[in-house]
Amino acid sequence: MIGKRSLLNSSAHFYRKRCIKVRKSQPEISIGTCTVQYGKNDQQVIICPHRFRERKQVFTDCIHLLTQHEPGNELHLISEVAIPGGSVDYFLVSSLKRRVRDFVGIELQTLDTTRTVWPQRQQFLREQNVEVASEVQVSKSFGMNWKMTAKTILVQLHHKIQTFEHLNKHFVLVIQNVFADYMKREFNFSHIDKVRLGDPMHFHTYELAFSDGELRIELAERFSTDTDGLARCLGLQAEARVELEVIIKQLETKMSDRTLLGIVE
Repeated sequence: MIGKRSLLNSSAHFYRKRCIKVRKSQPEISIGTCTVQYGKNDQQVIICPHRFRERKQVFTDCIHLLTQHEPGNELHLISEVAIPGGSVDYFLVSSLKRRVRDFVGIELQTLDTTRTVWPQRQQFLREQNVEVASEVQVSKSFGMNWKMTAKTILVQLHHKIQTFEHLNKHFVLVIQNVFADYMKREFNFSHIDKVRLGDPMHFHTYELAFSDGELRIELAERFSTDTDGLARCLGLQAEARVELEVIIKQLETKMSDRTLLGIVE
């Protein structure tokens, strides 16, 4: 975590391999920054979606939405599946003999920053007596792109949720609670105040809490809606339809022993 008083945590820790976020100017160098302290209250803000992979908690928190899952079925985690309106980060799949029985779409969304966090990262490491290369000083520090990030993800959700509603399946957006609070203030969420299993669009918000001296993600709140409810947030209309067989074919093609949820990557 980068900030005035902070610890450094890297997506390599949560992704179980080298951080895949690299510097545009130096692609051989991983950025390795998941969380920053920002604002007057030094809020701990997640800026990398891989931070949500801790303990695979966000995925197990979606199992109850697999309404057709039965004992004996395998659970698979399939990444980057294309549907109308874009691709979905993950599909949690219940399968029997490698045939899809049910699935849940899962999107991980964190805040984008304005300007790079790299100078602050290097400064933090030097303060920890870690030898790093000198960097060109910048006149302004990084900021949080709250408005654009929120608007972009809500528009994308509206394009995708019609597909899941049409198929009678669930779609989950995983976000940090501070980001959810912002969206509730800036967009029309007054009609979305509870969770219903029958809704296709589910929001799972997580907070960063200290446990045994370390920051851990913990489920903070759940709420849900449908296509019309999401449209009310934005005042937009979009259409997205796809046959169930198209998604199932992609999922079954990607299934393997490596995608089993219980296997450590």
